[in-house]
Amino acid sequence: MERIRYLLNIALEAVFLNRTRSILTALGIVFGVAAVIAMLAIGRGAKKEILEQIEMVGVNNIVITPVSDDKSNGDDGDEEGGGQQKESREKYSPGLTFEDAQSFARLIPSVKQVSPQVSYDIPVVRKQEQVNTTLTGVNPNFFEVFNHALYKGSFFSEQQIQKGAPVCIIGPGLKAKLFKKEAPIGKRIKCGPVWMKVIGVLKRRDYKKEASEDFRIRNTNKNIYAPIKTVLVRFKDRSVVTGGMLQGTNKGNQAGASGFINSNKEKQLGNNQLNKIVVQVENSEQLSATRDVIERMLLRRHNEKKDFEITIPELLLQQQQRTKNIFNIVLGAIASISLLVGGIGIMNIMLASVMERIREIGIRLAVGARKRDVVFQFLAEATIISVIGGLMGIVLGVVLAKLINELAGIATIVSLVSIIVSFGVAAAVGIVFGWMPARKAAQQDPVESLRYE
Repeated sequence: MERIRYLLNIALEAVFLNRTRSILTALGIVFGVAAVIAMLAIGRGAKKEILEQIEMVGVNNIVITPVSDDKSNGDDGDEEGGGQQKESREKYSPGLTFEDAQSFARLIPSVKQVSPQVSYDIPVVRKQEQVNTTLTGVNPNFFEVFNHALYKGSFFSEQQIQKGAPVCIIGPGLKAKLFKKEAPIGKRIKCGPVWMKVIGVLKRRDYKKEASEDFRIRNTNKNIYAPIKTVLVRFKDRSVVTGGMLQGTNKGNQAGASGFINSNKEKQLGNNQLNKIVVQVENSEQLSATRDVIERMLLRRHNEKKDFEITIPELLLQQQQRTKNIFNIVLGAIASISLLVGGIGIMNIMLASVMERIREIGIRLAVGARKRDVVFQFLAEATIISVIGGLMGIVLGVVLAKLINELAGIATIVSLVSIIVSFGVAAAVGIVFGWMPARKAAQQDPVESLRYE
């Protein structure tokens, strides 16, 4: 043990005696370790974002949305002739309806639960405050499908759902706007033309802009949720044609007599009773097959008119994750090359050090040092340089990850595992690439070494 301590002291003295050369030698390890930590941090951050997006769109979900008439008839080519175009226009489709959602739950064995949704943009008033927001009619499955949790209050009771009671659950953003210094539970707010009682407040969720654009995830922090029957009966049912609608009343960009904010989006929905149907299947292996069954069912129910769009967010997210994984592998390979170059640099410097210290090696061997002592000394020097480079690389890697997060807006998560792995690799590089110079030093002939000038 005393011998090992003595050899380590000699190795440390040799390293610190040539500080500049040691630091320059370690630079390859420094940048290699820093790159590995930063790349792994980007990879973990990307994975966390993907998981958060999956949680927002729900697990194993299929999303059905209506499309406007021009899109649904877009496949009719001019070369088909006016007769076929006329036939296509004459096809009547009831649009996306509540009955469609019920048929999925009733007839498809792989379906776990179904969440139909109907939404309207409305002004919400309480005292002197008015906020334009979105009222969404949902069934109880909605909160489970999209992993929404309550901050306060309760979800809808079965009696409230069946009777279409004027009750609602609000998002935390709306609560902060309308109920700044008081509890909202039990209070009433005017949603368009209807007074509704607040029975619950949802927990806040953070939304990424990319997720909103790519997967149509709406920020629900300022939304209002009511039983779907409440919205269809007390507010509006697009599938019901009234005399006022035929006469063209309630037009304009602001809230009309009905209390709704009319918009282009509302016009595009036409007679579609629902804005969206979300179907959750039992497991991900059934997603594609269930999607095909749903498409065939809807085509039959809509008189072979494809006025709907079916997407599977989880498959899109998985594809996105695969793309990011490939990107991270490429960056990790580049970082590993930096470590390799750093190791070669250590080997070159240590070989040069052996040539410079041949006489010293000869003296040590002549006074009784064993070959393994010489091996240990030079191996220790290479390992110390790698360890110092590894420590500096860890600090640089953590700082680099933070800068990427702050300046580039890319989520990064530095983990203890990445630090341990990168540091272990750095130490291993020192041992592996220091072995050959150490072995070369130990094989020197003492007599020839003493004659070396």
